[in-house]
Amino acid sequence: MQPPHAAKLAHQIEIHGDAIVDDYFWLRDRDNPQVMEYLKAENDYTEQVLQPHAELRESLFQELKAQVKEDDLSVPVKKDDYYYYSRVAAGKQYAIHCRKRGDLNSPEEIILDENQLAEGKPYFQLGTFSISPNHQLLAYAEDIDGSETYTLRIKNLATGELLPESIANTYYSLEWVNDNQTFYYTVLDDNLRPYRLYRHTIGQPIEGDELIYEEQDSQFFVGCDKSRDDRYIFLTTGGKITSEQYFISADEPHGTFSIVTPRQKGHEYSVSHHEGFFYILTNDNAQNFRIMRTLVSQPQQQYWVEYIAHDPDRLIEGIDEFKDYLIISERYQGLGQLRAIELQSQASHYLEFDDPTYLVFGAANWEYDTQKFRFGYTSLVSPMTVFEYDLRSLGVGSAESRSKTILKQNEIPGGYDPNQYHSERIFARSHDGVEVPISIVYRRDFKRDGTQPLYLYGYGSYGASIDPGFSTNRLSLLDRGFVYAIAHIRGGSELGRYWYESGKFLRKKNTFLDFVACAEHLIAEKYTSAGNIAIAGGSAGGLLVGATINLKPELFKAAIAQVPFVDVLNTMLDADLPLTQLEYDEWGNPADEEFYRYIRSYSPYDNVEAKAYPHLLITAGLNDPRVTYWEPAKWTAKLRSLKTDNNLLLLKTNLDSGHGGASGRYEYLKDIALEYTFLLTVFEKVSNV
Repeated sequence: MQPPHAAKLAHQIEIHGDAIVDDYFWLRDRDNPQVMEYLKAENDYTEQVLQPHAELRESLFQELKAQVKEDDLSVPVKKDDYYYYSRVAAGKQYAIHCRKRGDLNSPEEIILDENQLAEGKPYFQLGTFSISPNHQLLAYAEDIDGSETYTLRIKNLATGELLPESIANTYYSLEWVNDNQTFYYTVLDDNLRPYRLYRHTIGQPIEGDELIYEEQDSQFFVGCDKSRDDRYIFLTTGGKITSEQYFISADEPHGTFSIVTPRQKGHEYSVSHHEGFFYILTNDNAQNFRIMRTLVSQPQQQYWVEYIAHDPDRLIEGIDEFKDYLIISERYQGLGQLRAIELQSQASHYLEFDDPTYLVFGAANWEYDTQKFRFGYTSLVSPMTVFEYDLRSLGVGSAESRSKTILKQNEIPGGYDPNQYHSERIFARSHDGVEVPISIVYRRDFKRDGTQPLYLYGYGSYGASIDPGFSTNRLSLLDRGFVYAIAHIRGGSELGRYWYESGKFLRKKNTFLDFVACAEHLIAEKYTSAGNIAIAGGSAGGLLVGATINLKPELFKAAIAQVPFVDVLNTMLDADLPLTQLEYDEWGNPADEEFYRYIRSYSPYDNVEAKAYPHLLITAGLNDPRVTYWEPAKWTAKLRSLKTDNNLLLLKTNLDSGHGGASGRYEYLKDIALEYTFLLTVFEKVSNV
């Protein structure tokens, strides 16, 4: 089988005295029939290479499917007199959204069946899903090609009928005014940036919708949300390092938004409302953020009074406000924490968790006047669990006396014994002496002698923390002898805001060097050995994969790059592409020669060399608005022309989807089965199946 060949058609640009020649620039033109022919040829080649393992691929799919409860139900969430929940049914790809009125013994009302909406469509994704305050109308939005461009519709829940309203080109934000007839929504510009906020009244022509706000700065997105007590609607506009908010009473269908405090470059803040006060999470004079408080009547920054001080060792990530309590989401020593505060007494404490590494987050908490707080908890060995915490026990002295009830723990059909697996957290010393956390899980019968394969995952961008949660899919690797590890590298926020800031701009290479250091430490500690590691990452994590195999290809046997952002320099030089200008505050603007030189020195596409690379599986989405399909396609073509090895190089482009891959839950498992087939094949673990 001969792999596809992409023609070289030199395209040259000149910048900062350099001539950059891009032989595969032509792959950007999706209207060129040869581009589609090339993508389809790569898909055919991938299928041909994996065809001898078709039985393995199908058995993996069935195995993955068998580990998922096909008939399942979410924990019902109360709002006023209704209980809302979603369920999935065996054989169905998508969720069914339901509610019951009065109590959970009442008859079920199906308010939206995604399976019906998705029928006949190769891709379907539900975006906005918002119930009107009187529970009579549902606003929902659908994306049918993965472009993250949504069409908004309104459903009358009393009659089941769709209203005439159909609003195209919308994004994720929508909030109802309390009159039940008016809502705010955002639309996209030509670069797929949500830049306008409109106000619509049910029954009125869409063309007459009132433009409330238009953001002129191309580096800012516009969105809206509502306070938990339903008193205020917030308009938020912001970029990577700067934000600005406006507010309006949710009772005023024709009111005017007021600014909280004007934007200042580098100032990020977000606002919550509680009993006539705004609580502001801000990074002003606080790298790890602090919380301020001010009267609604005096929202400007000069009136803010400190409520929770900045802590250089503890990152404050969010506030959940309730009538009598606040829940503060924090991060300390790389782990998420929940701090509960009783407002009357100011008594507070942190909820306690036993796993050495875990993920915890506030779950659906729709009611404002409640003594119950729900949160989700999972770890590398603990399936997702929804807890309900009785806030009335907050002031009780001992942790044992505080009430924490399990509402639901995800079931694994066929059984799952957490005692068969072990998780831990270790630290690797990076190139500059910084200690980098690694979360690890493996079977207890694993022998730490360096002979076992290891799957190392990383991301390391945008301040996103990769928390270690449970995955049934991962069991298929663990049970075949793999160790699974997450490298919490710089560029994320696991160890605070400085962890992020020391892995971006002109310090971006720390991200890649941290990842290499984690791999080398896992080898030194005999969790695995050189050449026995698979690395994986998606989007900016795909950049990580690409940069790492340019740096140290000999460490790795295989690499999986999902929708990888690998053509960094060319993308950042093209200000007309979606999202590019927004990204200047993450990577830097290469119009500045210093940033240009630095980006060019690590951009994976620009640094492919004539040398041996690991086995590679690369994925793309034709309609991806975040990482355009041509980035992985160009990278694949260049690797084919230069690499000196005989290892596999496979490109799989989903021609019906975008950044997130296949949308249906079974189709998604087929993607995982393809990845695992690739891994087990190159690691020669097929005999263990």
